[in-house]
Amino acid sequence: MYKVLVTDGISNTGLKCLIEHPNFTVDRQPTLPTKDLKIIIGEYDALIVRSQTKVSEELLKAAGRLRVIARAGVGVDNIDVNAATKKGIIVINAPGANTIAATEHTLAMMLSLARKIPQAHQKTVSGQWDRNSFKGVELYKKTLGVIGMGKIGTEVAKRAKSFGMNILGFDPYLTEERAKKLGMTKASLDVIAQESDFITIHTPLTNDTRGLINDAYLRKTKKGVRFVNCARGGVIDEKSLVRAIQSGHVAGAALDVFEKEPVSDPELLQNPNIIVTPHLGASTVEAQEKVAQEVSAEIIEIFESQSIQNAVNMPQMSGETQAKLQPYLLLGDQMGQLVIQLLNKQAPAKIEINYYGDLIDEDTELLTRTMLKGVLSYHLSDSVNLINALHLLKEQGVSYNVVKNATNKGFANYMELSVSNVIETAKIGATVLNGYGARILKINQYRIDVKPEKFLLYIKHRDVPGMIGKVGSLLGDHQINIGTMQVGRTEVGGEAIMVLTVDKTLNANVIHVLKLIDGLEEAQVLELSNVDTFEPGRLELEKIKNI
Repeated sequence: MYKVLVTDGISNTGLKCLIEHPNFTVDRQPTLPTKDLKIIIGEYDALIVRSQTKVSEELLKAAGRLRVIARAGVGVDNIDVNAATKKGIIVINAPGANTIAATEHTLAMMLSLARKIPQAHQKTVSGQWDRNSFKGVELYKKTLGVIGMGKIGTEVAKRAKSFGMNILGFDPYLTEERAKKLGMTKASLDVIAQESDFITIHTPLTNDTRGLINDAYLRKTKKGVRFVNCARGGVIDEKSLVRAIQSGHVAGAALDVFEKEPVSDPELLQNPNIIVTPHLGASTVEAQEKVAQEVSAEIIEIFESQSIQNAVNMPQMSGETQAKLQPYLLLGDQMGQLVIQLLNKQAPAKIEINYYGDLIDEDTELLTRTMLKGVLSYHLSDSVNLINALHLLKEQGVSYNVVKNATNKGFANYMELSVSNVIETAKIGATVLNGYGARILKINQYRIDVKPEKFLLYIKHRDVPGMIGKVGSLLGDHQINIGTMQVGRTEVGGEAIMVLTVDKTLNANVIHVLKLIDGLEEAQVLELSNVDTFEPGRLELEKIKNI
């Protein structure tokens, strides 16, 4: 008998299959304080939460029996996934169940914004019959810019077409062919700014998308543009948006998500041109039933059939394979992150992974998925995991190939990861040296020897005397501390690179000044999100083998 604890308000209908299953006992404690949850969590095998319960590392320390955490929704921001992973706890979610709900809420917000429905309602119920203050605009023949063409963005675009809107779409993985099939136009962010009457956001919150809609971007937009955000708070810089609305350049905004929730900023709550809702994108009866049904069914599958479909942190693997590959997993993820940044943050069309040496005798599927996840996560953030990486590649039309070669390349094990599109190719070569740890040994055609660090400054330059000194002096003038420096070249006096580990990132001004150095062709900060640990984790259920 497996015990399941449900700590947030979750649909009884959605939980029906668990409640009625003879091998499961379901306890519902929707308003349980954290201190009380810590006392009882040790009794349970599975935990189902929505967004209210915070599953922290401290809570997990008391969870001796816990083997599955299910988020009845998409995001897992309220779950310490790393802590769960280290304890061998699977974290699952329901990634597709709220697509329609979020799509329809976006359209509802857009219509409310266009016709000022909330404001008109409020004035009418207050006893005022005012037909002159709420003149709206039509969606018909207007241009809608969709930033982020994942599942929800795609569904919004399909429905907006039925209003007779002209659709512009931006996504790092949107191809011309897919855009044509959807009856829309692939566009850059700048084109969307210049031509859109409405702009709707459907991207994850990543380092690249945080503050994407800021003062600089808003200045590029068409006067009278209206914004809708039902995706993630933080993609729109709220202060910048308020300023643009107050100036009259932006006509209004409809926001369901905020940088800080619950939202309390009076500039957002009291502005007559801003419509706000309290993160209701997934709040429909149907969506809540679907997410509960999905996670309930998967919990049964995990415990009864040893099948995992929507794990955020657990690929299928044997414990023996994991032990052999463990030293390479962090490095593989880092290689993926670095190589996509070297491709100038553009979407790849093709990925190739080469394994050399002893690695060719191992089942490297886990390592391959880890590299692919690293590549994809730069654009897709926490929506990509080790389970869905291959599916997302196929969905985005990206091909990949794995080659195993017995040649040792001078090392017992060596890996090369190459990504390319029609414009360029980027390549990273690396290994794990016994006693020294992970090393980056190749960037494109250049040989180097660099330990992966959080911030790497990659510079391409002409191989001329004094270049290293100029770079070092300039960084010192800007209080940038250098940890290590490595240089690589293919011929004397030709093109060369230097890779520096630095203690903090460089702002745009420092990069700009670096590029003014005579002979310096390119300067770029490569940032790694994980430099300490990476552990896919082990599932220790007695009945589950070969995971």
